[in-house]
Amino acid sequence: MTTRYRVEYALKTHRRDQLIEFVKGLLAVPFVLLSQPTVIYEKDKAAVATMATTANARYAQIMKDVEDLINDHIAHQKSPHPTVSKLKMLVPSVGNFFTSLPLQAAFERQDRDRFISSRRFVAPSFNDIRLILNTAQVMSLVRDSKLELVTFDGDVTLYDDGKSLTDDNPCIPRILTLMRKGIRIGIVTAAGYTEPEMYYERLHGLLDAVAASDFQKLKHSLVVMGGESNFLFAYTPNSPCKLEPVPEADWQLPEMRDWTEENVTALLDVAEAALKDCISCMRLPVQVLRKKRAVGIFPSKGVRLSREQLEETVLVVQRIVEMSPAGKRIPFCAFNGGNDVFVDIGDKSWGVMACQQYFGGIEGSKSLHVGDQFLSAGANDFKVSPL
Repeated sequence: MTTRYRVEYALKTHRRDQLIEFVKGLLAVPFVLLSQPTVIYEKDKAAVATMATTANARYAQIMKDVEDLINDHIAHQKSPHPTVSKLKMLVPSVGNFFTSLPLQAAFERQDRDRFISSRRFVAPSFNDIRLILNTAQVMSLVRDSKLELVTFDGDVTLYDDGKSLTDDNPCIPRILTLMRKGIRIGIVTAAGYTEPEMYYERLHGLLDAVAASDFQKLKHSLVVMGGESNFLFAYTPNSPCKLEPVPEADWQLPEMRDWTEENVTALLDVAEAALKDCISCMRLPVQVLRKKRAVGIFPSKGVRLSREQLEETVLVVQRIVEMSPAGKRIPFCAFNGGNDVFVDIGDKSWGVMACQQYFGGIEGSKSLHVGDQFLSAGANDFKVSPL
């Protein structure tokens, strides 16, 4: 018999964010102890108000405790001889943090908007905690450091999946405002085009808006990183498509020198074979597409693959490539693109670091990545996060 443990954990752990699940578990205790599901709002308003006040204090204290754990974790990171922090022991998947996170203040801010402490039947959720973490990150960047670089994913972040960034997109004036403040912008996308014309087609609204602006300094503040971390293009006003390729020597990290054609070909060969095995096993109605730095599968127009088929393919291919000699030589990213699956050389963490280097060595504490896919597998924004 299939157990609840297997269904809820073993088969879904790849869809969980371990830090959020940890915080969610901590907040579940005061919710269970303090919530009053039998109280009627109309007759027991005082009891409801007392519950909300007490829950707010307990939740806020827990968020402060997690905030202290993160600060301790950062101190361990900075130590000349780093040891395992308490947070790392509690959440083994956690990575490096570039800034402190004022979680208590962020919780109070979100509690005023979402009335988390007043709920009696719905415990603090994944979305609540994600918003608190996002708010804390923004607060930290505003309070403690000068933001110098913001990188954006493309599909589902700046525009709908498979669409383009048109001139009426509400993101454009906000991006221009950031650029006028001296903040550099990077569009870090999985789209792996080798020619600038294709990126212009997808991003023409923003590129044309920058061209129409009278702020001359903007022309040195925008880049597009394609194929996760493989092709860099800089905004060039005199170019017909507003973008020109940047020589690899101007942006590639020293570690990328191991991404030789031999190693790239070997990894893509393994990935392609794994994708074809998935096609055969699940009878997937798809085609295989091999690119210079990627390989993937996609269905015919009008055909939709199920989420389960996409996730199974991602996890199988990721595991096979990880275990291969080729997968141990260079980094890669296997991800679910919504209705396709691709394996790219490198990943967005390398893409963001390359943008940082291109702009003169911007520190991680002065950078922010905005994306839509932050699950632990099948999501290509995940590796840019500290988790």
